[in-house]
Formats: sequence, C-alpha cells, structure tokens
Amino acid sequence: MELILWRHAEAKDGTPDLERELTAKGHKHAEKMAAFLRARLPEHTRILVSPAKRAQQTALALTKHYITDAALGTSASPQTVLDAIGWPDAEGTVLVVGHQPTLGQIAARLLAESNAGFSVRKGAVWWLTRKTNEGDFQTNLKLAIAPESL
Repeated sequence: MELILWRHAEAKDGTPDLERELTAKGHKHAEKMAAFLRARLPEHTRILVSPAKRAQQTALALTKHYITDAALGTSASPQTVLDAIGWPDAEGTVLVVGHQPTLGQIAARLLAESNAGFSVRKGAVWWLTRKTNEGDFQTNLKLAIAPESL
C-alpha cells in the first residue's frame, strides 16, 4: 500500500474554521503540487478529502473525482484517518488531503513509531510506502516535498 499525505495549502484566517478558503498563494501552491502529483499518481489512486473548504479547494486543483470523508476533518485523530483509509491492508494508493497536526502525527506513527508528530508544511506532500521485507512490514518515506521546492 502507498499512502500520500497532502496538507491543504495556505488558507485565509477567519471563522468558521470549516469555511476558510485558500489564499491566492495557496491556490498557486495547490496548482503546482497538483501538476507534480498528476504526473506521478498511479492510475486508480483513491482520493479522500477533509470536508473543510481549504482541503476541498486543494484537492480540486488535482481533480474533481474525490471522496469527501468527515473522518478526515480538522479534529480527526491519526487512528480515525488510518481506519478511514484502511491502513495497512487496503490495496493500491490512497491520497489523503487533510490537516496538521493529524498528518504529521500519522507520518510519525508510521515511520518512527512515535506519538509525537512531524511538521508537514502547508501544501506539502509526504508519500509513504508499506512493503514486506523478510516477513516484516516496513513503512518507508518515498518522498517529502513542499510546493516551494517545485
């Protein structure tokens, strides 16, 4: 299984939190990352997106063919997200568009068996792979990139 964690791009401040929209810079970064992903995503990648407007707008830069999942909302726990995507048993590739600190906590749990968390920059992608090596499962970081690096 491959898991791609994509943090929503930069959003405007304000309330209500779920209605915050991307800034002009956020739209630009989402488009850059979407172009990068479009060239690399495996066919039939399953895309799950938080219901927050900023996450929806980030995903729309890539495609309109995604599933909005309330389990990926702004207050989601790492385990709730992992359960929603079927980690580690789901087949293929899953792209999650979500929020900090949850995405960083997922990355830390899967890569370092830590409950702390990594800092995932706005608009950045962390691409994880899970493979079997001599009977053991290993999760590896395939790619971590911020939109500023594209």
